[in-house]
Amino acid sequence: MSLLTTVMDHSLDDGYAEAARARGAEGRSRLPSTAKGRLVLALGLALAAAVVTVGAVNTQEAAPVLAQERDALVSRVNEANKAADALQRQVEQDRVKVEEAQAQALQSDDGGLALLAAQAGTGAITGPGVKLVIEDASGTGTGGNVSDPRNAEGFGNKGRVQDHDLQYAVNGLWLAGAEAVSVNGQRLTALSAIRAAGDAILVDNRPLVPPYTLLAIGDGPRLAQAFQDNEAGHYLKVIQDSYGIRSTVSAQKSLTLPAAAGVTLRVAGTESPEPAPQSAAPQSSSSPSPSSSPSSSVKPKSPAPSASARSTVKSTSTGTGAATP
Repeated sequence: MSLLTTVMDHSLDDGYAEAARARGAEGRSRLPSTAKGRLVLALGLALAAAVVTVGAVNTQEAAPVLAQERDALVSRVNEANKAADALQRQVEQDRVKVEEAQAQALQSDDGGLALLAAQAGTGAITGPGVKLVIEDASGTGTGGNVSDPRNAEGFGNKGRVQDHDLQYAVNGLWLAGAEAVSVNGQRLTALSAIRAAGDAILVDNRPLVPPYTLLAIGDGPRLAQAFQDNEAGHYLKVIQDSYGIRSTVSAQKSLTLPAAAGVTLRVAGTESPEPAPQSAAPQSSSSPSPSSSPSSSVKPKSPAPSASARSTVKSTSTGTGAATP
């Protein structure tokens, strides 16, 4: 019984206990005990301190150079912005002068030029119409049990409105009988183009931000119904059912569409032809008989139509492509 009590009370042999105490005493002291070890440790600490000091000095020396380069870049950017702002102000001033000159010309006109400018897109237009709003899907579309008109066009993210969608919608508005169309405030003309640049949609090289608001001048209720019944209206229903792209059409009592920027309306009229000189009949030594042939006399030639008489109304612009009825 005493042996069992001893084993329970002293399970570790005294020799093992002494060795464990010696090992613990050595482990608590991690510093080298010899002079050589202490010298190596001192040299290591000195080398680390030198490296840190050199790095800090180099950083402080390079900081002013980097700051100067940054300040120079900021100054260049600010100067370029100021120059761009000045050019923009000059463009706005020239545009105001052109509009004033056009307004003076329209005051002396019988209204035909103003109507032509509104129809061509170079003048603002006001009247009833429809408002079409197209928005991106709230989430990624999951598809549906309908035909997929977008797969053939190579669409990537099918939950976002693409340039092809706006092209379908604009052409559908023209087809429904719209007299004028604008997209997010950008008036469309015969030279307007709707295209994509990466993920952005451009109208006449101007980026648009969703939601996309299309305004069209025309008979509001009839225009809205005709748009919903044609191919563009069906297309918007398909992409809404398939990809969650939302679109709403509503008739409006009064809409105002601005004039297209960067487009000049040029009107050419006919010139009154100058009377051609009459050439006399050739003189003969004998008096002509009354039965002489009419071909013996020289007839005056009719004046050729001038180039201005063949000219028509033209609109010039820097844009390319077309999104017209």
